[in-house]
Amino acid sequence: MGRLKNQLIAKIFTRFPFLVERWVKNTPPIKFEDIPWAPATKSLKDCKIALVTTAGVHLRNQKPFNMKDPTGDPSYREIPRDAPKEQLMITHDYYDHKDADKDINIVFPIDRLKEMKDAGEIGDIAETNFGFMGHIDGSHLYTLINETAPAVAEKLKAQNVDTAILTPG
Repeated sequence: MGRLKNQLIAKIFTRFPFLVERWVKNTPPIKFEDIPWAPATKSLKDCKIALVTTAGVHLRNQKPFNMKDPTGDPSYREIPRDAPKEQLMITHDYYDHKDADKDINIVFPIDRLKEMKDAGEIGDIAETNFGFMGHIDGSHLYTLINETAPAVAEKLKAQNVDTAILTPG
């Protein structure tokens, strides 16, 4: 019943955006002491780009994100650059992804990056990209900030990624 309720709420929020605005106004923000920032040091045509999505994208043969935990799922999924689009799916109840189910590029624009690479507009695409589920709350925020995100950052560094594109769901 919980998943159906979440999916219904997502459809209502999609249809009535003013409800989202009200919800956002009543949700206290998370405050940080500092914001990590690294300015671009080279041209995009020389950069290796990674995709990092919070849209719940993963391979069909991977464990789906946990939709039963009301505070979300702070884990991630590794998505190979050359994974066939037919092998990608979305497990996320907190937004209406019916259009992204038809074209994964809406939330995971891997084909657009491949086109940009072929056109010489970017240098390369990370061999491994990453899928998260947005909607992380409670104690899972600690896990995401202090464990999961740093682990993915290390994996991006190991691939010599220059820039990551973050796509929401």
